[in-house]
This record gives sequence, C-alpha cells and structure tokens, in this order.
Amino acid sequence: MPKPKFKPSQEVLSGDTADIYFVRTIDILRKENLNPVATMEVFGSRAGILCGIEEVRALLEEALPEGRREVWALGDGESMEAKEVVLRITAPYQSYGVYETAIVGILAHGSGWATAARECVNAAGKIPLISFGARHVHPAVAGVMDYAAVVGGCVGCSSVNGARLAAVEASGTMPHALIIIVGDTVKATVMFDRHMPPDVPRVSLVDTFMDEDEESLRVAEALREKLQSVRLDTPSELGGVTVELVRKVRDRLDEGGFQHVEIIVSGGMNPERIAEFLAKGAPVDGFGVGSYISGARPIDFTADLHEVEGKPIAKRGRIPGITPNPRLKRVL
Repeated sequence: MPKPKFKPSQEVLSGDTADIYFVRTIDILRKENLNPVATMEVFGSRAGILCGIEEVRALLEEALPEGRREVWALGDGESMEAKEVVLRITAPYQSYGVYETAIVGILAHGSGWATAARECVNAAGKIPLISFGARHVHPAVAGVMDYAAVVGGCVGCSSVNGARLAAVEASGTMPHALIIIVGDTVKATVMFDRHMPPDVPRVSLVDTFMDEDEESLRVAEALREKLQSVRLDTPSELGGVTVELVRKVRDRLDEGGFQHVEIIVSGGMNPERIAEFLAKGAPVDGFGVGSYISGARPIDFTADLHEVEGKPIAKRGRIPGITPNPRLKRVL
C-alpha cells in the first residue's frame, strides 16, 4: 500500500485536543526555560494489528525540529505483542510533549479498527471484505477508520476519504433510498448503469421490494453480462441474511444462466457469522462489514519517558532506559 497523505488538523497542532495537564506542563517548561532532549516510548495494552503510525509520523514531521529528532516505529499493518514498544521518539520535549494525547489516541483507535478488520479477514479466508462502517462513526474519523480497515486486510471501503488515504477505489452499490425514490429495483439499477462510468462495478441491492431471489433474477435479466454482483442486506425484521437465503439466490441466478453474477452479503457481519456462513458452505463471493469494525474496542496505548538528556529514567514500575526492540525502523 502506498504511504497515505495524512495532514494533522489545526486543532491537533494547536494542542486543543490535548489533555490540559500537557498544555500546562509545556507552559511551565517554557517559562522555566527547560527543554531537554527526551526519549518517549509507546506500547499497547494487548496484541493486535498496529495502525496509526503514518498519521503520527505526519504529526511529528511538522512538530519536531529538523536535525534534532529521531523517530523509530513499527509500520502500519504489522502485528504487535502486548506491551511491545511500537514507537520511540527522541527530540526536545517541548516539541512533542503536548501531543502525547493525540499520539496514543490515534494509535488506540486505528489499531482497534485494524485488529477487528483482521479478525474478519481471517474468518473469511480468501473471500474479500469491504468496510461499510463509515455510517457508524463521526465523520471526522470516518476516513481514518476506513483506512485502518484496509490496513487490517479489507480490499476496499465505502468512504471517499478512507479510499483516498488507503489508495483504493471507494466501494459501494446503491442505497435503498435510490431504489425507493425510483420505485423499482430494476429501473434504479438500469439508471445506475446508464450514468455511472464504465469502471464502476455494476452491483445491485436486491432486498427492497421483492424477495431477494426474484429481484436478483430481474436485475440480471435487465443488465445481463454487465451485472457483476447482487448485494443481500435483508433487515432483521425479515430474518436478516441467512445461509439458506444465499443458496436460494444462487440457485435462482444459476437456473437463469447468470452464473457470472456474484453474491455479496452484508448486515451485522462479524467473525462468528462469517465463519458460520463458510462452514455451512454458503456461496458467498464477498462480505460487507460495518459496525464490527467501526465499533471495535480501542487498544489502550501508554507513553512513558525513558531517557532525559541521555540519562536513563522512568517512573516506578517501569525499567529506566531504552527498551530494546530490533523490529523498530527509523521513520523520521
């Protein structure tokens, strides 16, 4: 994956997103003319997939003084063990101390999302996954959430900003709103085909007005070879998407001569449901996963000073001095 182009917001750079005690600490140090070169190490509370390093690097690139900075880290997408040092910063403390809140927060959410995505990817095996979770988070973080999902192994994501960060094409079918406004799934799908560029996959949502197998056959007959996939997103009020439903749609499409049309399943997908679908032989060609990724529990990260002006030091319970980790690579 090409390196994403993160740009820290003015709120982060100004310190407005920091815990107030860091803001006060920097104010005190400036007034006391204390700005030692200090080394801070960051580690996570549990094992998982690391994500957020590129965003942190972009922040530190703007914040740390050139010629007086050294940053070592693991990379986005790498596995990490519990309490493994994943980031080490050496620079004048005033240049980065106020950003500790932002740094651990970026890593906490990014790694939580990426780890959840990897769990789903592992359950799905060779079947591709797309992140559909942007609607479940605040728009300010939708892009980084989708980026983290791709870092975790999703082949695509629905949000425009997330796709841009991950250097993939944004993925999506059509909303129920389009079909409801038009009044017919086939008509809506034909309109989609008429107006979308040729490189946009023709994927029809087939659970709005009729039974999924009937709707799938109707749109397949209308678009023929141009139809790539149908997506099943049956609401829980109707029993949700089941293995039996997927088989029914597959049989109906095959009987109609549309073996090329793939079936994408979404709606409440998680590792357990994905594994169940595959264990029962459901003919699924792709999964859309939303809230399991977007609602993932963050991985808590801790930042500790371990050296000040070359002198090993640490708070009680920690070992003073640099913590060896040969996996780290210099990133700044």
